[in-house]
Amino acid sequence: MIPTPYYLIDEAALLRNLAIIDEVRERSGAKVLLALKCFATWSVFGLMRQHMDGTTSSSLYEVKLGQQKFGGETHAYSVAFADHEIEDVVAHCDKIIFNSISQLQRFALHAAGKPVGLRLNPGVSCASFDLADPARQFSRLGESDPARILSVIDRIDGVMIHNNCENRDFDRFDALLGEVEQRYGDILHKLKWVSLGGGISFTAPGYALDAFCERLRRFAQTYGVQVYLEPGEATVRHTTTLEVSVLDVGFNGRNLAVVDSSTEAHMLDLLIYRETAPIGNGQGEHVYQVCGKTCLAGDIFGEAKFERPLQIGDRISIGDAGGYTMVKKNWFNGVHMPAIAVRKTDGSVRVVREFDFDDYVASLS
Repeated sequence: MIPTPYYLIDEAALLRNLAIIDEVRERSGAKVLLALKCFATWSVFGLMRQHMDGTTSSSLYEVKLGQQKFGGETHAYSVAFADHEIEDVVAHCDKIIFNSISQLQRFALHAAGKPVGLRLNPGVSCASFDLADPARQFSRLGESDPARILSVIDRIDGVMIHNNCENRDFDRFDALLGEVEQRYGDILHKLKWVSLGGGISFTAPGYALDAFCERLRRFAQTYGVQVYLEPGEATVRHTTTLEVSVLDVGFNGRNLAVVDSSTEAHMLDLLIYRETAPIGNGQGEHVYQVCGKTCLAGDIFGEAKFERPLQIGDRISIGDAGGYTMVKKNWFNGVHMPAIAVRKTDGSVRVVREFDFDDYVASLS
């Protein structure tokens, strides 16, 4: 048995999402790029690149990872590129997208010969968390003023729009895109490509895929543009678990189970967005609060039901551990970093990365 904790990526589950991505690519004409900010575990890129067109990034290191490990189209974006990295970014990308007109003007000469884009912030979104809302007041993410964008329209080939976040409602996606068209139609007609970003949960069960593909196809035809999508979580939804073991059990008004992992270190978004993880199969009469092992009082994965009382040494699977987990894992409290394992389609499991004390030491100085 593989020692816990470890992330377990299921290739069969990943292929189910990739099959939907293939369908969207074929029926809508959109190109689909993996958002590395969400998932960058390159050991499964060989499988993913067969069903996606490339990667999109948020930093120099992600650009280089995308080009070197994934291939296909490599889109470079950053909220702000630095002087010392811009040449390296351009050397490793196929398209470069600037967050502001200021950055566009500053680095235009460096990007000569590469398709150039600008982030467009339409000022509307479906984000339910202010922390993740690109349209929040005083947002630094992109340009909103149509007149300002039109003033540099001859210097850009496309725009990138991120205003969907965990959006499982096609009608809401359709309405948001309609608002973009109403305000920025003159701009869209002058472009070669438009990225509609990520956050669109089109691989979720029951999503209106027919309407989605038709909407993308019609948008592309109306403006004469190549549409891009940049899914992160939609690509890896329900593909990965965090496998942990029970280290201690107790009772303090409720049943407690302490496991050999941590939300802050290994599933940080649970803390950031105050969410709970799906744990086990949700069946049974025995309810436990599953807790992490760090000294943080709120290090809690969530509450779960089990068919029998938990014992020290029992193993638990924590779900939705693909997106925004491995890219955010850290060494808080010196807690052992989870290994990364892949379950192949034939059922075999292979450990692709392990971490030890030397990795912990090397992360510090």
